[in-house]
Amino acid sequence: MEGATVPPGHQKRRHSKPSQSAVSDGIGHSSADSDHVEELSPEKIQKQIERSRSICLQQLSARPRTRAELAATLAKKDVLQEAADAVLDRFDEVGLIDDALFAKMWVSSRHHGRGLARRALAQELRRKGIDSSLIDEALSDLDPHAEEDTARTLVSRKMRTVSGAPKVIMRKLVGMLARKGYSPGLAFRIVKEAMEDSGLEAEEFDPDEAESREHDVLP
Repeated sequence: MEGATVPPGHQKRRHSKPSQSAVSDGIGHSSADSDHVEELSPEKIQKQIERSRSICLQQLSARPRTRAELAATLAKKDVLQEAADAVLDRFDEVGLIDDALFAKMWVSSRHHGRGLARRALAQELRRKGIDSSLIDEALSDLDPHAEEDTARTLVSRKMRTVSGAPKVIMRKLVGMLARKGYSPGLAFRIVKEAMEDSGLEAEEFDPDEAESREHDVLP
């Protein structure tokens, strides 16, 4: 690949086991095992670069990917780490990888398409290996008022199909919002307002108590 080169002194193939964090997250390269090192010729290194490039282009042709997602795929395919890094750096330079843009598009798509709130969106982006500063930047585009309106729309739709005693209905609706990342306090308030507008008796709640019960409503 033109523009992608391996730095001098790094022309050895490293056979390694994935780190525990890489195994659990599926993101990032595994650490090197110094006991297993194989010298590689320039020709083999170039083949590694071309293979890395081909894999990345194939992945990106299906959908946008984060740098960490591509790095994880290359690691699973036992691509030389230095070759992978060289290709990923080059893809960064030419804009084929753009984690900032990915995060913004993800927030917009998942909020408007699935109704996810800030907390759920942040969790998804972290799992994709997006840097925290880029996550914060992407979430800053999300209007808090629009987020609240989205929660109201979700509750209104769900109330058409949910059944049971008022207490049961409230728990189902609050749980639905919590699973989408809305805070318990906000979820209880919006559900209470919606139920009262529909003529249903809603539980009284304490916002502070609602926050303390967060783990009871989150899955």
